Amino acid sequence: MVHLEVLPLTRGSGANGRHGVVGNADKNDANFFGAEISGVDISSPLSKETVALIRQAFLDHLVVFFRDQQLTPEQLLAFARQFGEPMAYPQLTGLPGCPLVTAVAKLEHETVNFGGIWHSDTAYLERPPMASMLYALETPPHGGDTLFANQYRAYDSLSADIRQQISTLIGVNSSAKAEASRTREDRQRDAGDELKVLVAKHPVVRTHPETGRKSLYVNAGHTTHVDGWTETDSAPLLATLFDYQIRPELLCRFQWRPGSLAFWDNRCTLHYPLNDYQGHRRVMHRVTLAGDKPV
Repeated sequence: MVHLEVLPLTRGSGANGRHGVVGNADKNDANFFGAEISGVDISSPLSKETVALIRQAFLDHLVVFFRDQQLTPEQLLAFARQFGEPMAYPQLTGLPGCPLVTAVAKLEHETVNFGGIWHSDTAYLERPPMASMLYALETPPHGGDTLFANQYRAYDSLSADIRQQISTLIGVNSSAKAEASRTREDRQRDAGDELKVLVAKHPVVRTHPETGRKSLYVNAGHTTHVDGWTETDSAPLLATLFDYQIRPELLCRFQWRPGSLAFWDNRCTLHYPLNDYQGHRRVMHRVTLAGDKPV
């Protein structure tokens, strides 16, 4: 039997917050999102009923978490295939023998963490991934949490005037935006990979293909400007939207330990891994699932 536990937002925990682990909450409270799924071993093939339950929890709660799992790269990939089609990460070579699984690591001597900025994964692709899975192998003794931001509620929180203003705007997203590209430099250098400059245009407001709900679809890591506007003219509006996207009441926070897995919807969330564990290792494996063209 699979049991769902809804995890509450960590209120007031901004990007540099130090609040504790998310815990249990009333799942009927609209201010909460995120669910921890217990009572299931995801290292083995799942029944259709269990896959359907997890899928619905993923759609309802935007990000779901599993604890105490033991997964080889092949088992992680097999679990992911039950929910979509795994895709290669365009900026880094995957694991030898399992190239659709990417190592995400920060080592003891490094000061910049991979993806250490608010973002939705690879929004610079014409068809960005619909979801990502991250599995923890090694975690620091403290710190290294990941924050998630609910972009349904970010859109809903905008004034009617702003919603009208952005309703038809198109955002330009680039893999070369400095804020995100510098977080990949250590891994690319170690792997001998070069930055691929990829650019894609997507609606600033996208409609989720499964739920029909609207969400903000810009992010500080990749969105450079509004199509048809200069970067200078775009900056005030984007700054306003970036601020709305990560207001404390929209966030939940996950504290990792080895064997934890997070599965999040890139179509309606942003995420931010905290970089507060200098001198310690954090090693993860990631799989992304192919998506469609945002509309």
